[in-house]
Amino acid sequence: MRAQGLVHELRLLLVAVQFLTRVPVPRWVGFEAHWLNECARHLSLVGLGIGAFGALVWGAAAQVWPPAIAVVLSMVATVWLTGGFHEDGLSDTCDALGGTVSRDKALLIMKDSRIGAYGAISLVLMLGLKAATLDGLAEHGLWWPALALIWAHAASRAVAVTLMRWLPYAGDIEHAKAKPLALSVRSSAVLVAWCWVLLASLCLLLASPFNDPLALLLPALLAACLACGVVNLVCARWYRQRLGGYTGDTLGAAQQFSEVAALLAWLAVVKHGAAVASWFA
Repeated sequence: MRAQGLVHELRLLLVAVQFLTRVPVPRWVGFEAHWLNECARHLSLVGLGIGAFGALVWGAAAQVWPPAIAVVLSMVATVWLTGGFHEDGLSDTCDALGGTVSRDKALLIMKDSRIGAYGAISLVLMLGLKAATLDGLAEHGLWWPALALIWAHAASRAVAVTLMRWLPYAGDIEHAKAKPLALSVRSSAVLVAWCWVLLASLCLLLASPFNDPLALLLPALLAACLACGVVNLVCARWYRQRLGGYTGDTLGAAQQFSEVAALLAWLAVVKHGAAVASWFA
């Protein structure tokens, strides 16, 4: 029975990989609709892998080109790996909620494949802010962008899972693109999602290349966690007020918001490292 349970968890993990990325999975995995809801608990683990891929590309590119170019290449790598899945959700959400349209009109706008002014502006600003933040981290050492990417990609997916628990689905469940994800996830799924983030944090601390990881890395992790918590609360309130719940697009937007918020928190701590380290001395 235990072996069957482990195989099922591996199957759910691979379903999550298939859902969030372009990575092909073995045929033996198969598919059942309700697995898409169950696999939500492993989305942050997949995010960890996406972040690690971006960090790997960053590290390799930084050996050849200036940091700014390496940053852009790492972002290209993660966007390619995910097929721009979350960026598309961001643009649709901003198009729908950027103005003052009604709830029903906003939901219709999200279904429109065309991009509007709010969506285009949001993508330019979000991608530009990410690039500038990662480049700022690179000024303090080549390890910082890599560590921040790994953690931010994992935690931002956990934020999306949390919103799925806190809010009802706002759209038409019968016509949802991923109908099983329109069903509320269990509290245990949220717990597991954040446990993956905690495990990632512990691994970063234990494998840290710094002499004293508690001096700066731990404050960076705590600040980023706080930033994700704030984004979680703000998005929950915003989506509830405007839509009465979440949609797949708004989950993608929340992932993008929390990812950049986490990166900004890392940069703030690293930039003011001496002062922050004195608080923990």
